[in-house]
Order: sequence, then C-alpha cells, then structure tokens
Amino acid sequence: MEDLEVEWRRKKSETLVHLFQDGESRPESQQQDYQDRAHFFTEEIKHGNFSLRLDNLRAEDKGEYTCTVHTQKESGETEVQIKDVERLLVSGSDRSISASVGEDVTLNCSVDSHITPEDFEQVSWKKTDEDEDILVLLYENNEAFPDSSNERYRDRVEFFTAEIPKGNFSVRLKSVRTEDKGVYMCEVFAGRDSANATVVLEQLG
Repeated sequence: MEDLEVEWRRKKSETLVHLFQDGESRPESQQQDYQDRAHFFTEEIKHGNFSLRLDNLRAEDKGEYTCTVHTQKESGETEVQIKDVERLLVSGSDRSISASVGEDVTLNCSVDSHITPEDFEQVSWKKTDEDEDILVLLYENNEAFPDSSNERYRDRVEFFTAEIPKGNFSVRLKSVRTEDKGVYMCEVFAGRDSANATVVLEQLG
C-alpha cells in the first residue's frame, strides 16, 4: 500500500475528489467542494478497496468520475457515473387503503430529502380525483394550518406532529365518510424542487 497512489477525479474538469498517497488518505489535497464529503472506507483500504463514499449529495455531483491507481511501474483506472441526483423523494402507499364508514384511517406520505423537514416551504394534502382539487390539510413554514382545510375535512384531519421531523407527513383521517373515497395527493415543495405521491382510499361498506 505504501507504493500505491490512488486518485479520484471528476472526469471532465479533472477536479481532485480524493487522494491516497504515501500510505494514507490526503483530505487536505481535496478540492474544497469535496472536503468533509468524500471519504475512503478506511478499514477496507488494507484489502485493496479504494471505494469512495460521497456524503450530502448535490445535484451538481452528477457526472463521471475516474479512479486511477498508480504504482512505480504502471497505472490503471476505472470509471463510475452518477446518472441522476434525486434531491426529493416522496412516497405514499403502493396499495389502496380500505376503510369502513366511521373508521379512522392513515394516509401515508414519507419524504426523503437532504433538506430538513423544518425547511420545507410547503406540504399539502389534496383530494384529486374530481374536477377540482380539494385541500385536505396544509403544512407551511414549519406549521400546520388546519383552518385552511376544506369544510369537508375540517376538524377531521391531523398530522402526526411528532413524526414530522423524521420526514413523515402522513395524516390521520377521522370518521371516514362515503364521499371520502378516492385519490389523495401529498405534494412537497422544498428548495427549488417539488415532488408528490398519491394514496387511494377505497371505502367499503
């Protein structure tokens, strides 16, 4: 390992992402963009594994990277591509939810993002399966606004407040009615990004 030099670089710009030299990592040589973000798996180096972990991914990290290994006599390289950087992933429920009239039901919405939930501009729940969108519940600037709910849903919906810091924006819908059947959309606005997910409520009996 003492005789190896390993360089990770951006392919086009030749920007140095990380360097292993003289038997150790050289974080001080990293381009500033990658300091504290690009790391070797220290315990794996002795096995010849120079994989790189890139933390706190950014949209601009998209692109091609080369890992070049130099010995005194020869060198070899491999390329890795980051195709797309999804900054905001919103997921609902893959399956329809069934409920009987009068029951309480949970509509699932979980958000995975590098932006903390407290910094989301807006999360809205709407019923979307009719000619118009009906506002079910609104969260804006770190606060829920139950008074903004359509009168059909007022006093019947609530967030699980303690779960919001974990990115869980599921809502409880109380005392299901016949007309609640349909498609609900959870839409999230964070930074310049927005994403949504849907939940289908099938009302039974």
